[in-house]
Amino acid sequence: METVLERFLRYVKVDTQSQEDVERVPSTEKQFDLANMLVEELKAMGAHNVRLTENCYIYAEIPATTEEKWASLGFISHMDTSDAVSGKDVNPQIIKNYDGKTVVINKKMALTMGPEEYPDLLTRVGEDLIVTDGNTLLGADDKAGVAEIMTMAEYLLEHREIRHGKIMIGFTPDEEVGRGADFFDVREFGADFAYTVDGGPVGEIEYENFNAAALTVTVTGKSVHPGSAKNVMKNALTLGMKYDSLLPENEVPEFTEGYEGFHHLTNMEGNVDKAVMHYILRDHDEEKLEEKKRVAIETGEYLNKIYGPGTFAVEIKDQYCNMKKKIEPYMFLIDNVKDVMTELGITPRVSAIRGGTDGARLSFMGLPCPNLCTGGANYHGRFEYVTVQSMEKCVDILIRLASKKITK
Repeated sequence: METVLERFLRYVKVDTQSQEDVERVPSTEKQFDLANMLVEELKAMGAHNVRLTENCYIYAEIPATTEEKWASLGFISHMDTSDAVSGKDVNPQIIKNYDGKTVVINKKMALTMGPEEYPDLLTRVGEDLIVTDGNTLLGADDKAGVAEIMTMAEYLLEHREIRHGKIMIGFTPDEEVGRGADFFDVREFGADFAYTVDGGPVGEIEYENFNAAALTVTVTGKSVHPGSAKNVMKNALTLGMKYDSLLPENEVPEFTEGYEGFHHLTNMEGNVDKAVMHYILRDHDEEKLEEKKRVAIETGEYLNKIYGPGTFAVEIKDQYCNMKKKIEPYMFLIDNVKDVMTELGITPRVSAIRGGTDGARLSFMGLPCPNLCTGGANYHGRFEYVTVQSMEKCVDILIRLASKKITK
């Protein structure tokens, strides 16, 4: 049987970055490279009804080992990685028995990673740290989750003495660009309840996420020769910065945590004549998100009174909602995870996701789907890491969770 480490090291070598602003799913054909690999592995280990859809979704089944009427339970991870940093030619390094000191990621690039900046590293002392070589992200988000689910699946298929209901396996594309659930067929998947395996440190359990909206501000300026621009030119770029300066300065990601929401300028492009700013608005509380929307709209209206009608066009689109309301009727899903972690000597920690997950959308599609840890940290960047022991613990959690009896 292949270890979770061996699987993980193979999977991160496959470039599966998704791409923003592409209408088709998957957004990149290369996601099929990993999908085809996983399909063959699932078939080889004896999984039933393995299929890959034209939109790069994988569904598979581990048959029940009991004749009792247990609810079917699903485990889901996404195959794509973020496009924030390159995911091509990932070269993972293993630092055995990490000593809690600063790690040199790339000597030539002068890239180091230490507990002063990343305190969570101190919780990994004595473990085997997997890091990048500084040229790419690692891909633990979410190939650690994929490797853990695959390792669990093979273990259950080889140990039929473990009593469990029907277990459903699902792998999705394009989660990192917010489209991971677009073509997910809940009925085809066949689970009554599920977990996404897409979280952080061991012990983490999440069933709350942000309510989310996208804000686009289009600034229309007036371009003239700078030599004769007085009282005529309207510089869309500087007007855009003025808009941003009027939003609450402390309600941004770098100054918020926990249940605190934010507005976040993710991209700005343009010139003197026209500029477009893209924001994301986030809050766990629906009313507070509505307040952020109101401020965004009224800021545009205020500036239009100064610089002329139509100078600022504000557009807001809702993206996803907090899954808490969909999970609360099924809190046994959370209690079961707590019980399993406690049995394994792991301290469970319920926290709110400061972001979104496929599970949030799936919960609103009729599949209650909280999120579980994968053991990784510092996702979407060159300082991403996971430990071997963390992934092994996550596999243990999944195996025990699969054997927890759930009735419909």
